Amino acid sequence: MCETSEDTVAAGPEKPLLPLPPGCVTGAFVQRRKRFSVELLLNGASVWVHSNNSGSMLGLTRPGAPVLASPAPNPARKLKYTQECVWLTESAVPSGPADSGPEHGRGFWVGVNTSVPNRMLEAAFRAGRLDFAAGYATLAREAKRGQSRLDGLFTGPDLPPLWVECKNVTMVEDDAACFPDAASERGQKHLRELMDIVRSGERAAMFYLVQRPDGHCFAPADFIDPVYAELFYEATACGVEIYPYRAAISPRGVDLGGLLPVRDVSKGRNGNFSRW
Repeated sequence: MCETSEDTVAAGPEKPLLPLPPGCVTGAFVQRRKRFSVELLLNGASVWVHSNNSGSMLGLTRPGAPVLASPAPNPARKLKYTQECVWLTESAVPSGPADSGPEHGRGFWVGVNTSVPNRMLEAAFRAGRLDFAAGYATLAREAKRGQSRLDGLFTGPDLPPLWVECKNVTMVEDDAACFPDAASERGQKHLRELMDIVRSGERAAMFYLVQRPDGHCFAPADFIDPVYAELFYEATACGVEIYPYRAAISPRGVDLGGLLPVRDVSKGRNGNFSRW
């Protein structure tokens, strides 16, 4: 079993907002079964680890690709590790940023743990690093509104409630970080709910955490889910706020980077960008 050491740590902050626990391991990807189980090869032995990613993970299930997994908090759990990120080699992404690693060659880590965006929303808020939530005093996770639950609700004195839904982004196409990587009726439902919130006079926002360093802007994946893409641009026109933050990924953990611009739908795939 290969323990993650300082020698394998790619560029990243010394103290990320979401540090990974001790005891992480790196194995080679073999296969994915029913989306929530991934087989790795660790020191020549087959080991199954848990994956909480229900998306397609398009382009991230390459045989032999290094996978970083963290130990389960409960040692009695059947699957002892959870998949955190996948190493994408430079050959798979011929252009864009890449780090050099003595074991993996040139490439970068892509974060695939879908619980990270929700935890990052809270950690970044507590650290005062969410400009769009400046002035708000509290954050409630899994907040209920009517018959629905949304990932976060910010409240503060003399400020309208701010409802936030979080999404994990792992796909890049035509230099744009794209969501979703599989058709998502649930994602469509969230956009409709956020538009209803704005129409009621409250604030609503999408917090997209882009867990890879390439991609120069953000866009909905119209080539995968055209309904989601249509609703996305309808939501932006309605007043739903869009915040695609880049994440900094390393075996130390995950930190919050800067905002990416949103691609202007009227300009096509190679069009202009806008910022919130």
